[in-house]
Amino acid sequence: MSANTTGANTTGASTPVITGIGVVAPNGLDREAWWQATLDGKSGLGPITRFDPARYPVRVAGEADGFDPNDHAPQRLVSETDPMTQYAFAATNQALADAAVDTGSFADLDMAVITANSSGGVEFGQRELQKLYAEGPQAVGAYMAIAWFYAATTGQLSIRHGMRGPCSVVCSEQAGGLDALAQSRRVLAKGTKLVVSGGTDASLSPYGLVCQLSNGRLSEDHRPDHAFLPFDPAGGGYVPGEGGAILTVESRADAELRGAPRLYAELAGYAATMDPRPGSERPPGLRRAIDLALADAGMVPADIDVVFADGYGVPELDRQEAAAITAVFGPAGVPVTVPKTMTGRLYAGGAALDAAAAALALRDQVIPPSVNIRPDRAHQLDLVTDWPRETRLRTALVLSRGYGGFNAALVLRRTV
Repeated sequence: MSANTTGANTTGASTPVITGIGVVAPNGLDREAWWQATLDGKSGLGPITRFDPARYPVRVAGEADGFDPNDHAPQRLVSETDPMTQYAFAATNQALADAAVDTGSFADLDMAVITANSSGGVEFGQRELQKLYAEGPQAVGAYMAIAWFYAATTGQLSIRHGMRGPCSVVCSEQAGGLDALAQSRRVLAKGTKLVVSGGTDASLSPYGLVCQLSNGRLSEDHRPDHAFLPFDPAGGGYVPGEGGAILTVESRADAELRGAPRLYAELAGYAATMDPRPGSERPPGLRRAIDLALADAGMVPADIDVVFADGYGVPELDRQEAAAITAVFGPAGVPVTVPKTMTGRLYAGGAALDAAAAALALRDQVIPPSVNIRPDRAHQLDLVTDWPRETRLRTALVLSRGYGGFNAALVLRRTV
């Protein structure tokens, strides 16, 4: 990825639109359940139950409690895949059904899968490595070769749904969900008819958690309602979560031609930037990503009605994001929300889930709240907290940052 990247801006009939949304999240295992929980301020954060966390400094996470992969894929596929891919099976089923997509009516080369991934299949990989150490190589299953791989989700979705177009995977940590949507926009501009895009991640195994601890940014507060506090003076890191969102993306003309039941939002503008090398004394790249995304959409700051912030929960990173937002929009110049306070940071699934939230906000003309936080006034943000805010929404800006310096900004525009 280059230091500054925008998407293939298109207008009119060729404009890419979101036609279907599927979700698996800690506070809801399908789109509407998650969205209602989000509007109700219902958090999915809680004590880790997947394993005994007593020996680890991090005890709180966003788990997809109650998820049964056998409800969404054949047992054969469940046994061959990691939870990250199983979540994508479920979300993709939802998205295709929501968009009323009959894959049999498309040529296989006209459909593509472009997903984001950050962690790989760490839970599957840990289980097989434990077999290797305890029982020897003969005990390791053949699917270890693919289930842990960061491209496994794209590959499995492509095979399962017969989508053989320009498939790919994007690896830019939390920014990946937006980068995948931008890549979808590019392949649609080149003639692909339908793209299944977004991201899901699952890092809540002992091995996965230890890997995450290395960045030094996870919250060690053991209280679920205090552990993740973006833009709050009491913030002390973020909470990890699992799940994400899968979206179907098509050109507006193609979606209308086949009679898609709804067009949630246009992918109106996008940009990605990289932060400079630490110690270089150059500014972070998020503000430039915002400026470039607005330019790509042909908009000015006054055109944006709501910002879905990245909301790291790390004080210095929150200060940087707040400074970028206020530099573009002015102090309290636009409503800002961080619904991931109810899910934790989902890595490659996080930005895709925020894009889904923004699309549903445009549909329902409501801004979902951020929960548990008491905003630091020094940030000068108009944060929507505790309760949803009903208001006229035409556009939304989604921001995301990935560990390693990735920044992405996506502008969504209401279709009606």
